[in-house]
Amino acid sequence: MSQSIYILVLFLTIGHCTQAGDSHKVTESKDTCFDDAAQVLRQQALREARLALRKKPITVTTYKASRSAGGVHDFYSEGDYWWPNPEDLEGPYIRRDGLTNPDNFVEHRLAMIRFSEIIGALASAYRLTGDSKYVRAAIPHLVAWFVNPATRMNPSLCYAQAIKGRFTGRAVGIIDTIHLMEVAQGVLVMEASIDAAQLTAIKAWFKAYLDWLMTHPYGQTEMNAQNNHGTCFVMQVAAFATLTNDGERLSFCKERFKQILLPNQMEVDGSFPREINRTKPYGYSLFNLDAMATICQILSTETDNLWEYVTPDGKSMRKGIDYLFPFISDKSKWPFSRDVMYWEDWPVAQPFLLFGACVFNNQAWFTTWAELDHRPKVAEVTRNLPIKNPLIWLN
Repeated sequence: MSQSIYILVLFLTIGHCTQAGDSHKVTESKDTCFDDAAQVLRQQALREARLALRKKPITVTTYKASRSAGGVHDFYSEGDYWWPNPEDLEGPYIRRDGLTNPDNFVEHRLAMIRFSEIIGALASAYRLTGDSKYVRAAIPHLVAWFVNPATRMNPSLCYAQAIKGRFTGRAVGIIDTIHLMEVAQGVLVMEASIDAAQLTAIKAWFKAYLDWLMTHPYGQTEMNAQNNHGTCFVMQVAAFATLTNDGERLSFCKERFKQILLPNQMEVDGSFPREINRTKPYGYSLFNLDAMATICQILSTETDNLWEYVTPDGKSMRKGIDYLFPFISDKSKWPFSRDVMYWEDWPVAQPFLLFGACVFNNQAWFTTWAELDHRPKVAEVTRNLPIKNPLIWLN
């Protein structure tokens, strides 16, 4: 049986996600998509969790950022598309849109991505098996990042995406913490097995960061961004407010999606003009739809389903996926410019395909998602893939 046919059979025939010899069983309802996704991801998830069991915590305090205006506990990164001026090497950096400077400081970002991958892997394995050893392995990482005074990260982002000679930090840097979303969701999945005092301290960190996001001028600027940055702001607030049970901010995110994001960013055909007009139109379009789909996955309820929401002029998530899907199944059909970098590295297993397939029962979307790369190795692709462990997001 070919892989495509096998995956299609998985989607059509709902099965158990457990295997012979498992010591723990999940109790997911058979009418959910979890079983199908687990069939595809189970071996990978458990393999990555086994590796994560042996990893030691690495936080922002591990790497000194010599150009940072902040302290050792402050997250720091540098603007990706900013380069030395060849006519003034010691002067302010200049912008080369879409072209990533490989010499910029990225160690804190990579440490955060590593943290997210570890917690995501352990939470996925816990969801699959119910084995508390995965929770015990996650605790040292969570404590190191959020609790331990010697190693914790400050719950703010004042020094992200700095530009040498221009800015010590920028509002756009808030997008760097999309990788904390799977940490927050992982905690939510594992919270029943986390010590109460530790859980309180972890949630307190996310509450503090959420307060900073909603009140700092950088957060206000990013909230009002008219492209993927505005989408990612809402996506992060939704994830962190879910963990901290902040109903007021969850309501804010729902209304922001309905009244601002979907109406202002999507065209009536389902495209994203502001992303298409960038130097990486393909990758940015995928990224923005992933972020919108994740918002819907986080916030939708039986009585308020964002997946089914349609604007007065007919814009909807289904229309967005319908628009992009043909260019995923056959990228050669893409009618716009090629991305200036990483064109060959997209698409990967975009979460909007899986989430959309589960909501709308679309076999083609599920099959395509299952066959794409679930663990891309290119750092830029990893950075722009907000959901890497979808098992912890499926209801």
